[in-house]
Amino acid sequence: MAERKGVAFMGGRPMTLVGNELKIGDTAPDAVLTDNDFRPVKLSSYRGKLVILSTVLSLETSVCDAETRKFNERAAGLGDDAAILTVSLDLPFTQQRWCGAAGIDKVQTLSDYREAALGKAFGVLMKEPHLLARTIFVIDKGGVIRYIQIVPEAGHEPDYDAALAAAKKYA
Repeated sequence: MAERKGVAFMGGRPMTLVGNELKIGDTAPDAVLTDNDFRPVKLSSYRGKLVILSTVLSLETSVCDAETRKFNERAAGLGDDAAILTVSLDLPFTQQRWCGAAGIDKVQTLSDYREAALGKAFGVLMKEPHLLARTIFVIDKGGVIRYIQIVPEAGHEPDYDAALAAAKKYA
């Protein structure tokens, strides 16, 4: 499996990203994730919808919490043909509890805890802490990646405006 260093940082330290680097125009790889009820969910099941895929370290950290709340508010205007997914390695129990407490109703949280399949397929699994890097992918209705943002420092929020502008082009 390919590894890249110096793309994502945590506390200023370079992390090693595991998996192949994806490019704009690539077909989004499929991965099986777990929903909050421990049911398997294939990423490919969202074909036909615009997907904003956000990967975060843990919903229980302040930046990940803020990011998911902002996407819940701001991406709501994309309509019913859009799916906003936040993926972490948190256990589904944790995600379900967090969503209930945060009042999240537009973003679907999914867990990659079993095998980090999405993290590896998208090349965003940070090897050293075994967490997902903070990233955003916009995937069009045909499953093609149209936008990629890897936030360089894990403790910073993404550029929401750029991600949402990209998403609106394909909505």
